[in-house]
Amino acid sequence: MPKISAKGLCMPESPIRKLVPFAENAKKRGTQVIHLNIGQPDISTPEIALKAIRNFEPNVIAYSHSAGNQSYREGLAHYYQNVGINVDHTQILVTTGGSEAISIALNTIMDKGDEIIIPEPFYANYNGFSTAADITVKPITSSIDNGFALPSISEFEKLITPNTKAILICNPGNPTGYLYTKDELNALKKIVLKHDLFLIADEVYREFTYDGKKHTSVLEIDELNQNTILIDSVSKRYSMCGARVGCIVTKNKEVLETALKFAQARLSPPSLGQVAGEAALNTPKSYFTEVIDEYVNRRNLLIEGLNKIDGITCPNPSGAFYCIAQLPIDDADKFAKWLLEEFSWNNKTVMVAPAQGFYSTPEIGKQQIRIAYVLNLEELQNALTIIEEALKIYPGRLV
Repeated sequence: MPKISAKGLCMPESPIRKLVPFAENAKKRGTQVIHLNIGQPDISTPEIALKAIRNFEPNVIAYSHSAGNQSYREGLAHYYQNVGINVDHTQILVTTGGSEAISIALNTIMDKGDEIIIPEPFYANYNGFSTAADITVKPITSSIDNGFALPSISEFEKLITPNTKAILICNPGNPTGYLYTKDELNALKKIVLKHDLFLIADEVYREFTYDGKKHTSVLEIDELNQNTILIDSVSKRYSMCGARVGCIVTKNKEVLETALKFAQARLSPPSLGQVAGEAALNTPKSYFTEVIDEYVNRRNLLIEGLNKIDGITCPNPSGAFYCIAQLPIDDADKFAKWLLEEFSWNNKTVMVAPAQGFYSTPEIGKQQIRIAYVLNLEELQNALTIIEEALKIYPGRLV
């Protein structure tokens, strides 16, 4: 019988989706599952984007330019200029979601055996993209004790080898919600310039920052013009996860020209998705004000509620819509399965993402879970009650 590739066997499971069969079985038993495991917002997609799809007039859904429709790229450039990022449409490559943007970026700048440094915990699919590109992830661990702040320069220096090609960050962070400060970005700038590295920044949660804090893009750091690659997406900004439209933005001409060759190999980014994405660029500012206010209310309820539960520690995130919580349990994987297989409260249970899958270093995060606060306040309050009641009887509770 033909054999599966070694690469395929090494491809990691998603910690976000691997528990889906257990959730499906719970639902078949009649248990309501509250999904805290995935960043699928319940926020409405802007009506202007939905209307653009409904009113799509061409009688053929044709390929677009491999780099994306020029009108959409021009609109994106205008959006970036308005948030302090000085680029034009020729410096933008539209992709099939942020996922493809990261995959193309990695294949553009890295060869088999090259190394990329990523602060952990990090978005779990970075591991999958790296496996597919035959490159090695060198994790640098941030701590829940200081809210997952950027590790020191000296810790980065310890990991840099002749094979190191890039550093990848997510800002604000998934799964931590941590927002990097200007000082932290300047620290990264020094490392990148000293060792002639690329800095890839996943900035898909740019709009969602809280408590008066502001996001700083890597493309605002002029000295890094030739070193930086920005990853972006409509998925979270406009609650359009299924549109599958993202982009690469870079001022490095050679990077963009090479990335375009990978884009040409897949022909075209989603044509209908670009129609919706272009329309969404005209979303009124009031939409974001309302959405941010809603996320702040959800965050405040969730973080305050978690920290009131005996044995739980959860830092207060400054951005995105995720948090990592430390629980008094033996193993988050076991706990997550137990919640779906053996526990319910008022015929309800919760689905969480075990945080160990967001770390690359073995055994770290074993007692942590990631929660996405993408549901309404009532559902979040129910989830808090379920977690509190579950911990009272979970067989693997430690304290």
